[in-house]
Amino acid sequence: MDFDIELFLVVLSAITGVIWLLDYALWRHQRARAAQQDGKKIPEPIYVDYARSLFPVFFIVLILRSFLFEPFRIPSQSMMPTLWVGDFILVNKFAYGVRLPVLHTEIYQYGRPQRGDVVVFRYPNNPSVNYIKRVIGVPGDHVVYENKRLTINGQDVSEKFLGRYVGEGSGQEMTHALYFEENLLGVKHRVLNRQQSQDYYYQYAQGLGKGKRIDFVVPPDQYYVMGDNRDNSNDSRYWGTVPVDNLVGKAVLIWFSWDFDYGLSGMFWNRIGTSIK
Repeated sequence: MDFDIELFLVVLSAITGVIWLLDYALWRHQRARAAQQDGKKIPEPIYVDYARSLFPVFFIVLILRSFLFEPFRIPSQSMMPTLWVGDFILVNKFAYGVRLPVLHTEIYQYGRPQRGDVVVFRYPNNPSVNYIKRVIGVPGDHVVYENKRLTINGQDVSEKFLGRYVGEGSGQEMTHALYFEENLLGVKHRVLNRQQSQDYYYQYAQGLGKGKRIDFVVPPDQYYVMGDNRDNSNDSRYWGTVPVDNLVGKAVLIWFSWDFDYGLSGMFWNRIGTSIK
């Protein structure tokens, strides 16, 4: 299970906050009375000093991460060419409503994902793991996927061929992949496909005894998601849709980019400050 930093911040905020409150309401008065009786000042315990200093830090970070923006690092190639391995991104936590930390209970509905949004969500098969994909289908959409082509609500999703992709860093293995600009019913973005004799999903589906064609109507409060690196993404084609309760937020900005496996040459300065579309 991944380390839950949100729970960690809640626990630290609670512990330091309780210590600070107890000292303010009780312990400092006890020290003052003892000092009057003994005629000398009683020093403040070091744990109280730490609690008073650290509580505001833990609490502010918790509020920022839980309700405003949370940083994530891209670990895989599933969203290439939009996002690279090592991209550090900011996720807008209030784009799809306000949720309580740890419990993830929605307390205020603000918005919902639109087709084409790049979203972070808790993986339905293991909610302790965060995934990032692009929303292909919203509730009620009729999604058809066959031979690497998408149709949504009876409309073909058009593709403009841009040539062969040239990857950098960990993305070098995608060099020579087919590079397209996809128009997702008004939302333009880039996608990659590997040229091969059979569709990747077709091979997967045949192994499970499934048909090669996906023909799916997105249920209420669910979202159909796919990676932009279409032949290298574990997404809704394999495990189904994302419930609205699993949403974390909308990816909005690349604030740093460093593919650690490539040392200093893996720092891509030109990606810093890039908005995510």
